[in-house]
Amino acid sequence: MDDPTETADYPIASAPTPAPDDGPAAALRRQLDALADDGTPTDDAGIETAYNFASPAIRRRTGSYDRFARLLRSPRYAPLVDHVEAVTGPLERDWNDATRRVTVTGPDGRTRTYEFRLSPATTGPFRNCWQTDAVVVV
Repeated sequence: MDDPTETADYPIASAPTPAPDDGPAAALRRQLDALADDGTPTDDAGIETAYNFASPAIRRRTGSYDRFARLLRSPRYAPLVDHVEAVTGPLERDWNDATRRVTVTGPDGRTRTYEFRLSPATTGPFRNCWQTDAVVVV
């Protein structure tokens, strides 16, 4: 593995992965749908899907799947996991960048708004597939 973002735990074989035919809206929808039902078909399936859609830049910052999963369970991002509703704003897209605000209602009934930033991967097994570069609380 010459690329430091390619690790033994990536991609997670049992979880959905980015597809070349998906645009940024579809890539984000696949992640949100998986996170809404994190325990199906297996525990943490939604988090595993989000990890598979994480860009090499995110994986460089977070490291292993275990660290990524801990980050998603942290108070900042926990509302995404098992959320009961996700309301998406308009997709703002340039040629190789897309952003979309998403307001989720977490399992505790509280809402939080995130800005998802996506771009097509330039390296790795999902080259040219849209992946998440950042998720920022707004």
